[in-house]
Amino acid sequence: MRLINRTPGPVLATFLALLPFVLVLVAYVIGSEIRLAENPADKLLPALSSIADTAERLFTQPDKRTGRILLWHDTAISLQRLGIGVAISASIGLGAGLLIGLFPHVRAGLAGFIAVVSMVPPLALLPILFITFGLGELSKVVLIIIGITPFLIRDLSQRVIEIPREQIVKAETLGAGSGVIALRVALPQVLPRLIQAVRLSLGPAWLFLIAAEAIASDLGLGYRIFLVRRYLAMDVILTYVIWITFLAFVIDFLLKKLSKRAFPWMEEGL
Repeated sequence: MRLINRTPGPVLATFLALLPFVLVLVAYVIGSEIRLAENPADKLLPALSSIADTAERLFTQPDKRTGRILLWHDTAISLQRLGIGVAISASIGLGAGLLIGLFPHVRAGLAGFIAVVSMVPPLALLPILFITFGLGELSKVVLIIIGITPFLIRDLSQRVIEIPREQIVKAETLGAGSGVIALRVALPQVLPRLIQAVRLSLGPAWLFLIAAEAIASDLGLGYRIFLVRRYLAMDVILTYVIWITFLAFVIDFLLKKLSKRAFPWMEEGL
């Protein structure tokens, strides 16, 4: 039997899923031990025990100046910024995607513009955003919106365009107007794709958030990472990086569960 037709069993599938993580961990441990053996004061690859001790301190000990546990406070601030940006982007993407996908005149006027805007590197606009909106919360949220909204619009509009024409014709035959077709025919079919598109855009959204916080902020996960870099505190940086990765995984997992629960007829491919 050809390999392309073979499916791994549950045990093998679990082993294959864990293997890359184990290999990365082993490679890190070996590299850390080599560097620490040559120089016990080396900070580039701290030992796992050092990272664990730092993580315990960051998660439990309050800051002496503010009395707050900074990691939890930074997490709350960053998640608030991310949530607002992604929610606004999803709303704009859904509305614009429906309009572009359903109405040829709107598609003729906006599709090309959205395609061009999506090619603009969002981080290149960061100085302009800071000048226009200031260094407060608004500029950080706007960067997320500019960064992921064009992708959402293009993805969702294409999904609407792919809706079989027969469904729209049948709705028109039954007397449905454009608004009813948008709400009763197109919207239920594009909502599952919206969740998938948001999941795919979470990575770039985190990137834009961390970049904005690193450049102009006094709170947030990105700010904290770039604050401690001057001290070469790799144990703190790695703790924050692992924590951000965990948060991203949890959000993606929750969105996947939401998609399965809300749209059980949709096959989960991601």
